[in-house]
Amino acid sequence: MGPLATRRQRERVESYIARGKAEGAVLVTGGGRPSDLKRGFYIQPTVFGHVDNQSTIAREEIFGPVLSVICARTESEAIAIANDTEYGLNASVFTNDVDRAYGVARQLRSGTVGHNGLRTDFGIAFGGFKQSGIGREGGTEGLLPFLEAKTVLLEEWPSQKVTSTSTLSV
Repeated sequence: MGPLATRRQRERVESYIARGKAEGAVLVTGGGRPSDLKRGFYIQPTVFGHVDNQSTIAREEIFGPVLSVICARTESEAIAIANDTEYGLNASVFTNDVDRAYGVARQLRSGTVGHNGLRTDFGIAFGGFKQSGIGREGGTEGLLPFLEAKTVLLEEWPSQKVTSTSTLSV
C-alpha cells in the first residue's frame, strides 16, 4: 500500500484512528505507521471491529486505509445501516447470488454499486448521491451538463438531411 499524499493527511488519519479507539471501536489490525519505513506518509492498513454506526469513524470520510466493520443481524438492517449516511459515492454487495446482489444494490443510495468488489467503467456515468460527488462524470450523463438542447418545430420535414429526430416534431 502506498503512502498518503501529505504529512497533514497522515496526521488526520492518525487522529481518526485515535478517535475510533477512544469511542470504543476494537482495533483488529494496523493502526500505526509501519515500523520498517522511516520516511514517507505511510499508515498501516487498519481494521476496526465492533464499530457503532453513530461513531466518528463510521460517519466521516477518512480518506486513508481505515476500515470499519459494523455488524448487522439481517439484510434489511445492513441496507438501513449502509443508507444511514450523508454520503453515497460507492458501495459493494458481497454475495454469490447475483439476483440477491441486484436486489440489494437497487435499495442502496449510492451512485455506484459493485458486486463482490469495487467496479468501475470509464464509459459509463460515475457520481454519488447525497453529499458525495457533484453531478456525473463519464458516459452520456457526464456530457449532458455541457450540452444545450434545442427544439425545432416545423410544419413538414426539411429538404436537408436531419441528423437527429429526438427533438424534431413535424
